[in-house]
Amino acid sequence: GDTAGCTFCHTSSEERCSTCHQRHQFNPVVARKSEQCKACHWGKDHRDWEAYDISIHGVVWQTNKWDPTQFDLSKKLSEADYVGPTCQYCHLRGGHHNVQRLSTVYTSMGMSNADRGAPLWKEKRDTWVSVCDDCHSPRFARENLQAMDEACKDAGLKYTETFKVAENLMLDGMGEPMPKDLAPDWSGQH
Repeated sequence: GDTAGCTFCHTSSEERCSTCHQRHQFNPVVARKSEQCKACHWGKDHRDWEAYDISIHGVVWQTNKWDPTQFDLSKKLSEADYVGPTCQYCHLRGGHHNVQRLSTVYTSMGMSNADRGAPLWKEKRDTWVSVCDDCHSPRFARENLQAMDEACKDAGLKYTETFKVAENLMLDGMGEPMPKDLAPDWSGQH
């Protein structure tokens, strides 16, 4: 199931216009709605939609998306003046279709979340700050990037600690903490 889920989004769908524009309703207005990204960017393996939806930006979108004075989706992204950003407003800035160009720096299964002195890392962060400063100050954007760096470092430590606990359980012969014959049934009874 996990493989099929990955394959659905990470093969041909990345190369088709209908992934965002919908085959049966090929309409830029539809493609400019944040929910279009939800088709692939949600779930247990990457909670991009959930993170956006509960963020202040997502709340602004959910609250105002029906008001054309706040989100005039008939305008091209390069001409849009939204009350808050949609996914597309930032990641497809100006209507540019290369989403990776303005993606976050936390890519490649967490391998890019630390500054290793790579020029591309600094360039991506500077680009991200330039996107945020459409609405925020560059200082605000950099401070938030720093806060995300710290959160990612903390998450990485927790991830490592969790695997250490699992490894120790395996070494102690407790690889299966809840054997099938002791697992509770649907009602919670053994």
